[in-house]
Amino acid sequence: MGYRDVYEAWKADPEAFWMAQAEQIDWDREPTRALNDTNAPLYEWYTDGMVNTCWNAVDRHVAGGRADQVAIIHDSPVTGTVTRITYAELKDRVASLAGALAAKGVTKGDRVVIYMPMVPEALVAMLACTRIGAIHSVVFGGFAANELAVRIDDATPKAVIAGSCGIEGSRIIEYKPLLDAAIEQATHKPDFTIVFQRDQARASMIEGRDFDWAEVTRDATPADCVPVEGNHPAYILYTSGTTGAPKGVVRPTAGHLVALNWTMKAIYNVEPGDVFWAASDVGWVVGHSYICYAPLVHGNTTIVFEGKPVGTPDAGTFWRVIADHKVKSFFTAPTAFRAIKREDPKGELIANYDISSLQALYLAGERADPDTIEWAQRVLNVPVYDHWWQTETGYTIAGNPAGIEALPVKIGSPTVAMPGYDVQILDEAGHPVKPGELGAIAVKLPLPPGTLPTLWNAEDRFRKSYLNTFPGYYETGDAGMMDEDGYLWIMARTDDVINVAGHRLSTGGMEEVLAGHPDVAECAVIGVKDELKGQLPMGFLCLNAGCDRPVEEIVAEEIKRVRDQIGPVAAFKLAVVVDRLPKTRSGKILRGIMARIADGEAYKMPATIDDPAILDEIRDAVTTLGYAKG
Repeated sequence: MGYRDVYEAWKADPEAFWMAQAEQIDWDREPTRALNDTNAPLYEWYTDGMVNTCWNAVDRHVAGGRADQVAIIHDSPVTGTVTRITYAELKDRVASLAGALAAKGVTKGDRVVIYMPMVPEALVAMLACTRIGAIHSVVFGGFAANELAVRIDDATPKAVIAGSCGIEGSRIIEYKPLLDAAIEQATHKPDFTIVFQRDQARASMIEGRDFDWAEVTRDATPADCVPVEGNHPAYILYTSGTTGAPKGVVRPTAGHLVALNWTMKAIYNVEPGDVFWAASDVGWVVGHSYICYAPLVHGNTTIVFEGKPVGTPDAGTFWRVIADHKVKSFFTAPTAFRAIKREDPKGELIANYDISSLQALYLAGERADPDTIEWAQRVLNVPVYDHWWQTETGYTIAGNPAGIEALPVKIGSPTVAMPGYDVQILDEAGHPVKPGELGAIAVKLPLPPGTLPTLWNAEDRFRKSYLNTFPGYYETGDAGMMDEDGYLWIMARTDDVINVAGHRLSTGGMEEVLAGHPDVAECAVIGVKDELKGQLPMGFLCLNAGCDRPVEEIVAEEIKRVRDQIGPVAAFKLAVVVDRLPKTRSGKILRGIMARIADGEAYKMPATIDDPAILDEIRDAVTTLGYAKG
């Protein structure tokens, strides 16, 4: 069957399609139906089934003959080490940590926050939680203490599992002081922490609260898998919201297993036993779906890479990893390839490695610009597939289903909607527009298995954020169009979340930090185009009347504040002091116009602007940053 046949078969009978996919999963109690629509428009999947994520990702492979197959390869150029862990070894490690958690009172439904670098133990921690029915929430190790504290307060975890440090290139970042500060700031206090000590920076421990990973797992009684209901949350993953307050995306257990397992062959075209590599971080959704869960559930070998596309040691490190570990399918963000292209524009370093195992490159996480795709096609000589999805969905909305049928690539388009997604382009009134016309990208409800059923403890916010604008649809927050062939084209975000090197960050959250400076009266943050990172935040500061401090000092302090309170991941380095901000007469800041000025793009003068002359001042301010594009 080709793509169209599969898609139409799903559309004709979604229930039969998803029940057939569920047969690939081991159930403790098989579901009698796929979709539960009793609480529409809040849909759930496989709710009367009982299942365990860890069993499907680990134990069943040991039982089924893959005990000696390598499950995880940890390749760490920053420490100069490569470690391989078989499925049998992984089972033992996971069961021991799960036993240690259980011995300290963690049970089904309890939350556990995970704050780890790119080490195998991050995956062990995630799997150990799912083994006993605990709900994990991984927080990216680059986030600052107050960001971690916000997530601790929202998830109210019984425990936190942390690494003692992370390594960013040549820099060692100690995590434990950040964790200690976060717990101090948080209203909710976890019962205990488990710290994985790394030799690069061993953490000091607080007696009675902090426990050493090696010690607690050595003495633990291994835990068995605990079956959970199909709609039981496997994890909570926080994503930036437009207000600056993070949204806790809930991932339901059964649909997650079924959908991710299906994608490994249908989209990424790998068979069990093949080596799959997603060069991301466990703190992001790609790390959850395609470093940890999907490859392991499908019986693949997954790579945990602790390094950067350039500088660890050079722009050839990706090719070395592919060659050393015989990677068949590779997934990363376009920003990584822009960095490599900048360092090695002709791709000459590829000649040093045998990357003949590689069959395809997959790009996602941000818009893949045509230059980057064409360069990758040229230097790798394999298909390059852009695909589009979100933290909320957990896997591909639109992509190229290479394992079903490799469709012609249209550079700039993530190709077509996957089975499960009825994608529509709507006008402001919620009516479908014609092919080629721009509109809001929405997905007809219900969303497929594995997508978010709600937000953690925030059902009203879930409805407001995703369901209320277009009744009967999920609002993606992206704008775009669909062509005559059914290919989707993503054009822009419709909110103020910007994409910095594949990381979705809220400009509203940054504005909150900037506005907290005692000398700043008002501010705005916009996303501006950046050749390397896709977008960078740019801040505009209006100072309090009578402030006579040097503006350079204030700008430097603001840059440090964003780094301290949001983290280096924000890449906040562009800020300028202005007298005033362009606004509508009702007081709304014209951020979209400001961004177009910064990017050197044409814009239409808004009829509601209170003073058009301010736009010239913004243009002058951008020029002083040396950023002006036109």
